[in-house]
Amino acid sequence: MQKNVMEYLENIVSKVPDKTAYADEHTQVSFEEVYKYSRAIGTLLNENGHWKEPVVVFMGRHVRTIVAFYGVVYSGCCYVPIDEEMPKHRIELIFKNLNPRAVICDAETKKSVDEYDFKGNIYLYEEIIKTPVNDEKLNDVRRKQLDIDPVYIVFTSGSTGIPKGVAASHRSVIDYIDNLS
Repeated sequence: MQKNVMEYLENIVSKVPDKTAYADEHTQVSFEEVYKYSRAIGTLLNENGHWKEPVVVFMGRHVRTIVAFYGVVYSGCCYVPIDEEMPKHRIELIFKNLNPRAVICDAETKKSVDEYDFKGNIYLYEEIIKTPVNDEKLNDVRRKQLDIDPVYIVFTSGSTGIPKGVAASHRSVIDYIDNLS
């Protein structure tokens, strides 16, 4: 029985590492690349003291964003997707409510992140995927994770118009995937 969503990636990468995992009109990545880049991101976040906390992924809708999501989960944190196309006021409220210590963005969205009064760490995707993977750290993270730990937090508009975070745990995502399959 699986207890961590990353087990799905690890299972498939061992079977078909060179198969395309994700693609968009500009980029495609294999399962092996997703595995390698996400573990690099997880290593960097964990080595910088991020653990069991929300990490904002402030990127557009493309392949790199999905890899960043996986990387955040490998670090033992949960990801919070923010799309720069959201209204600025809504993004400001999410930042205020969440008070994250870390944001992952790419060269395209860095200017947008700079528009907000964010005082935490800003990590550029293009740089952090080059981090050498620390298997010992990542294995330690995995040993400490529980199936009730959150994988992601999405913000809904809520009945008041103030964004409210809704979290999904590893167990709920695993159950969803298993039921879908």
